[in-house]
Order: sequence, then structure tokens, then C-alpha cells
Amino acid sequence: MTQGIACTWMRGGTSKGAYFLKDNLPANEADRDRLLLSIMGSPDPRQIDGIGGADPLTSKVAVVSKSDRPDATVDYLFLQIFVDQAIVTDKQNCGNILAGVAPFAVEKGLVDPTGDRSEIAIYMVNSDQVAKVTIDTPGKTATYRGNAGIDGVPGTAAPVLEDFPDAAGSTCGALLPTGNIVDVIDGVEVTLIDNGMPVVVLRAADLGITGTETREALDANEALKAKLEPIRLKAGVLMGLADVSEKSVPKMTLVARPRAGGAIATRTFIPHRCHASIGVLGAVSVATASMLKGSPACELAELPEGREKTISVEHPIGETSVVMEVDWAEGRPDVKRAAVLRTARKLFEGLVYPA
Repeated sequence: MTQGIACTWMRGGTSKGAYFLKDNLPANEADRDRLLLSIMGSPDPRQIDGIGGADPLTSKVAVVSKSDRPDATVDYLFLQIFVDQAIVTDKQNCGNILAGVAPFAVEKGLVDPTGDRSEIAIYMVNSDQVAKVTIDTPGKTATYRGNAGIDGVPGTAAPVLEDFPDAAGSTCGALLPTGNIVDVIDGVEVTLIDNGMPVVVLRAADLGITGTETREALDANEALKAKLEPIRLKAGVLMGLADVSEKSVPKMTLVARPRAGGAIATRTFIPHRCHASIGVLGAVSVATASMLKGSPACELAELPEGREKTISVEHPIGETSVVMEVDWAEGRPDVKRAAVLRTARKLFEGLVYPA
């Protein structure tokens, strides 16, 4: 009988994934990736022979360990498991899966809660940065019950506040990897930005859509995808990511004027399927792009005033609010703080069996 591996399946934000202690996985990266592909059931569009949910948002992995860093308590490595390809990539973060890391770490004894609320410094291995995550820990235990709600998740749960104090250039080395607010690729104006997630921001109208279409309609729009992918591949090179044909970054976010009282409307491809909402760090990058004067997003955005502002990023199933503190230097934003409210819930815990 194949030996089972300790695994916790959790919802983090609007995603779901498998959470593992690092010591329970093979140390060799190739062996680890083969194991995770087997566990998730990839490559297969249905992931029928694994625990993956046949969607990029439910085919994710968190690898968690105690940190040796002086500025962090926990290390978190995010792995995106492709659904229909035998690819495991660590080239991006995931702020949704991050929401489950803090309570998971508390339950596994990696963190000693400080009281009824605990701020936990989590080192995000993928981008070499530290996030500060605050969770409820009544009686010094993790809880998932509370009154916080986020769009895309029914009901309420305990709040998870994610603060990214130093996200700019986390993957590409600079907020604007080309140094430009606007670049032109295949005749389309784009903003290439990395404030926690590498994103290509472009007007929906320039690609022949309104930016209000459903996820299903956009997933079925092969003509749109045929225009987006060449832009993404060229943007990847310009952003210093080299060949991104087998990478999940950069994300492609098409923007339009807000329709529901938010600051900007979005439709995001991750990279080849339309996101049901928008990723946490993707929302931070898009919110930042919306403040860059002359950018496609800024032309369409309706932004609140003030140094501290909440930017509501609309997406197919609601909105994600990004709380930002911004100083300005030479007409460009210097983001001092970017925080997002998420929730998480443990779904099951036990042993998972690879094929």
C-alpha cells in the first residue's frame, strides 16, 4: 500500500489548496513535483484521479515550515499545479492561499499566538518578501468562525488581514520593470507592473470586449485568447521573466470603467482561463496601476482622494478592496502599505495518497 502523506485541505480566500509541512514532502524538487502532480491528478482536465478541483483556483499547494529568518516566524512556498499540463511552478505568489497559512501554522505548532489576535510574519519564499498576517486566536487557538465576508465566498468567517509592506518589484525587481508607465505591444497600450504580482494591465475595449462579460463568455472567446497570448509572451520578456509559455505569470488584466460603485472593473486571465474574481496580489498591482497617470487603468478609474485610500477592484463575482497608504514622488505612487481582507476555512485534514 502506498504510504499516505499528512495533508490539510483549506479554502484560502477565493481559492482552495493542499497545505503541507515542508518536512513531509521530498526534499528533491523533481521528486516533490511528481508527487504533487499525482496528488492533484494532473495532467487531466478533470483531475479525476486526484484531489484537484479541475480549475486553476483549486489546484494549489502551500508548503509551510518554521522560519530561520530574524524577520519572520513562518516560511511559505506557493506552488501552482497546472490542471491539464504536467507543470508545477513557483514563479508567483498567491495571496488567497496565504490566508490559510497563518491558522495552519498555529495548528501545527509553528507559531505561539500572542493573545486573542496575533500578527504573524510570513516569509513568502516565491518573492523573497515578508507579509504580516493578522488572525483571530481566541484562547491562543486558531479559529475559522467570524463575521467577515468577502465576495465569492458564501457566508462569513474569521477575518484574515494581509499586509504587504514591501511588495513592489517582488518578482520582476521593480514596480515598473521597463521603467515605463505605458508600453505598446502588438499595437495595444499596456502597463507592465509588479506590486506583488506581475500583471499586464490593458483596456478591455482595445481587445474588442466591454470588460463586463461573464467568466464563461470570456473562457469561450478563443479569438480574444489568441490576441492575449502573444502579448503575454512578449510582456514576459520585457518584464525580465524570460520565456513565460509554461509559466503562470504575468497575469493579464483587462480593465474598464467601474459599474458597481468601485474604482476599476477587471477581467483577469491566469493566464489562459478567466479568473472567477481576481487574485489578492493581482488586485494590489491593478490598484497601483490605476494610480499611474497616463496609464490605461488610470484613464478609466474612479479613485478616492487622500494618502490612505481604499480602492475597490471590481471583478466577475464582486469586488476586492485594497487598503493603500501612498506617498507621491515625481508623479508616481510610493506605496507604503497595501492590505487586503481575506478569510479562510479548514475543510479536512488527514492522509492523501499519491498514485
